[in-house]
Amino acid sequence: MEEVLEKPVTCTGRLAPSPTGALHLGNVRTFMIAYLRARSQGGRLLMRMEDLDHPRDKPGAAREAIEDLRWLGFEWDGEIVFQSGRRELYRDAIGKLREKGLAYPCTCSRKDVESAQSAPHEGEQLRYPGTCRGKHETFPPGACWRFRVDGDSRVAFDDAFAGRFEQDVGETLGDFPLARDEGGAGYTLAVVVDDAEMGVTEVVRADDLLPATPAQILVQRALGLPTPGYFHVPLVVGPDGRRLAKRHGDTRISSYRARGARPERIIGYLAESFAWAEKGEEIRLADLVERFSSATIPHEPLVADFDVF
Repeated sequence: MEEVLEKPVTCTGRLAPSPTGALHLGNVRTFMIAYLRARSQGGRLLMRMEDLDHPRDKPGAAREAIEDLRWLGFEWDGEIVFQSGRRELYRDAIGKLREKGLAYPCTCSRKDVESAQSAPHEGEQLRYPGTCRGKHETFPPGACWRFRVDGDSRVAFDDAFAGRFEQDVGETLGDFPLARDEGGAGYTLAVVVDDAEMGVTEVVRADDLLPATPAQILVQRALGLPTPGYFHVPLVVGPDGRRLAKRHGDTRISSYRARGARPERIIGYLAESFAWAEKGEEIRLADLVERFSSATIPHEPLVADFDVF
């Protein structure tokens, strides 16, 4: 009998919602691309709940996001991973960085950082000049961990959608934060550790996170971890051109569900913005795999039509 060989997995993508708010149209549009990029290549898709931002986490938001995604037709491989249960991995990573002299405690407040530099232009990130380098032998109360950016800190990479992106992390961010407390982890550290440990080969996310990617690549290099491919896509915005927020009305998927909207209509509307569906067409997410094409994804934000459902 002829041996049947399994087709190798060519791509491992991930969905990574955060329970800081309800799932909305913008989140779903980005998740659709992640889903279809993986499935169209016969790849795996993992689910990770990024629930480390405790001050902003909303009770029940994680459960509701999972329910909304399943209602829309998303499915993923394996169990859901919760960042809140992975703190030991982050502590180990901080320990490795400390051994290399690349992580140190910092007690500077945001006001301290602002006063140490000229006021940035609107939208620019604050640059930390390394005030606390070598200052604290132990971890003081209220401190955070920072990554020590030394030497040539220029990072350049080719984003599969946005194209070439370059940034001098030392000049732009300086020593950036890794964790808010001694045993915790911030977004930059957690996402690097998790993507590597989960075997993620491609990260699809909104392009407002593109400027945060070079810092993550520096952490990957420092920890000896692989750098996945990146695919940063435009946001969904309101009529004013700003990212979706309460000021634009209720774009929560849970609200559309409560009003009787069909999941196929929501998927169809978003697919229409990529030219994967006809105007007004209702379609299941799984049926878009054969229609998917990265070439038709617009490079401009989608201005949402709030009256379409």
